[in-house]
Amino acid sequence: MTARLILIGLLTTAATAAAQIPDLSAWEVHDMDRPQPPVVTPGSMGSAPSDAIVLFDGSDLSQWQHRDGRAASWTVKDGFMEVTTGAIMTRQAFGDMQLHIEWATPNSGDGQDSGNSGVYLMNTYEVQVLNSYENPTYPDGMAASVYGQYPPLINASRPPGEWQTYDIIFRRPHFDDAGNLAMPARVTVLHNGVLVQDSVVLTGPTGHRSRPAYKTHADKLPLLLQDHNEPTRYRNIWVREL
Repeated sequence: MTARLILIGLLTTAATAAAQIPDLSAWEVHDMDRPQPPVVTPGSMGSAPSDAIVLFDGSDLSQWQHRDGRAASWTVKDGFMEVTTGAIMTRQAFGDMQLHIEWATPNSGDGQDSGNSGVYLMNTYEVQVLNSYENPTYPDGMAASVYGQYPPLINASRPPGEWQTYDIIFRRPHFDDAGNLAMPARVTVLHNGVLVQDSVVLTGPTGHRSRPAYKTHADKLPLLLQDHNEPTRYRNIWVREL
């Protein structure tokens, strides 16, 4: 069933991509009358692009809450937030997005017990956070994996304690009016500037020791950061809606 779903997803994605090839016949080559792209001021080290939604700038957790609606209570100090008690999620919901997030893990154990956390896109699809520097674990559960589905193409991990970056391009799944999957989700991940997930087609939501099937959900859902009983740190989080 899973292999069939992946095949359907790949074919659907290919068909959609083909349908999105633009018609260039309306414009001459180098036509000065062609509309100019909007201007966005790019970010510099530690700052977001001018059109980004800043979710954490190092000062407070006003953009975050716990699952039950309580204000987020993770520790904030020295420009970062640190996992303490319970997962936190954004107050705002997102669908298609470009996400930048920086994180650092402790050197607290072995395998899955070393800095374990996770970035859950739409509160559903996890990109794993883990100390994967000289710390072997199952490949589809290491840093920058799509948990339980795809190992990263390479291991680009820095040592624990050092700051690392994820730049994620996420395309949400689409469902038809009957709630059936019309187009699966896709994700591209750069870990520390290195491509590690190349527009992979997600088989469904993240599960532990399982690969659940898609279930219809809203077009936009919150971003969630996982509490896995490790004092992992996050900073400089921003989103551009696509």
